[in-house]
Amino acid sequence: MTASAATLAAAASASLAAPFSAPSGRKRVFVGSNTPEGILAYEWDGETGELTAAGVAAKLANVCWITYSPGREFLYAASEVDSFDGKPTGAVASYSVANGELQPLSAQNSASKGTCHVALDRTGRVLLAADYAGGSAASFVVTDGRLSPAVWIEHYTGHGPNVSRQQSAHAHFASFSPDNRFAYINDLGEDCIHIYGLNAKTGTLTAAGSYKAKPGAGPRTLHFHPNGPTAYSINELDSTVDVLEWSKTDGSLTLVKRIELLGAGYTGDTHACDTVISRDGKSVYFANRGDNSIYFFHADEKTGSLTPSGRFDCGGKSPRNFVLDPTERWMLVANQVSNQISVFARNPEAGTLAKEGKSFPIQAPMCILF
Repeated sequence: MTASAATLAAAASASLAAPFSAPSGRKRVFVGSNTPEGILAYEWDGETGELTAAGVAAKLANVCWITYSPGREFLYAASEVDSFDGKPTGAVASYSVANGELQPLSAQNSASKGTCHVALDRTGRVLLAADYAGGSAASFVVTDGRLSPAVWIEHYTGHGPNVSRQQSAHAHFASFSPDNRFAYINDLGEDCIHIYGLNAKTGTLTAAGSYKAKPGAGPRTLHFHPNGPTAYSINELDSTVDVLEWSKTDGSLTLVKRIELLGAGYTGDTHACDTVISRDGKSVYFANRGDNSIYFFHADEKTGSLTPSGRFDCGGKSPRNFVLDPTERWMLVANQVSNQISVFARNPEAGTLAKEGKSFPIQAPMCILF
């Protein structure tokens, strides 16, 4: 699949011919879609848990991830294409956000093919991208929402023991430490998390070691608990979670405990993928595409230790991403393969989800952003 900066900007502008206007009391939700449409807009009713389609927000092919700037005045997207602007890479793009509308600002080549994730540092000045197919990462400096060309690029060369999934490196997720001094790239293909020192002024990264996961585990995403020192790395290939202790001194990650999501007798596919943590740090959820489930754990808000507390059906097939709405009274699940977003009522105090929810048709949802 190919694209160019010019066609991206033109398509995005054309898609906004009719303005989006959310009624009072409703919120705008953007959904990254693995289709030529790219970023879709929806109205969210937090009283009823209803989603209403509001059109195409920006045409950007195969959007795998979207994220806001700290003040939500800009939105950044990862385009998981194999060619962009005449080069064999994926793309990153930025948009201004006003009244529920997206206006294109910039688009740049990533380091290689298949850009699947982007993360913005805590200052809003550095965007980090991970390329799954190409096994690479790149950083970009952000100025007034506009992206510079890549200022730092890393191509990974490792592999793992899973012959069908780990024949080469697969950078899958980017994140930053709670103090913004370190950056992390989860490499599913090499069974490791690459660790870097971050220069938030220049956008450059300096190697600072790595965390080695269990061979064949496939670390996919990394999320920090609100307590600071605790992080959770979910492993896609064996559906486990590494509970980690983060060192503020050197950015290193140390294994505290490994949690098995699946029962001993499970024999189906294992494709764990994403993590959600409640604002108070008391509820932690992990999604597994193998059995189409959301696993719920109570967490100690001080230590981050986890206690298994339930398993919920995701309402569809292949829960790629899931989020809590701003009130944390609802959970929305992007079920990629069944082309729907499922919505479940949530008890904010107990953390439990309703057994049955509502579903709304959305083509290949990949990422939900309030």
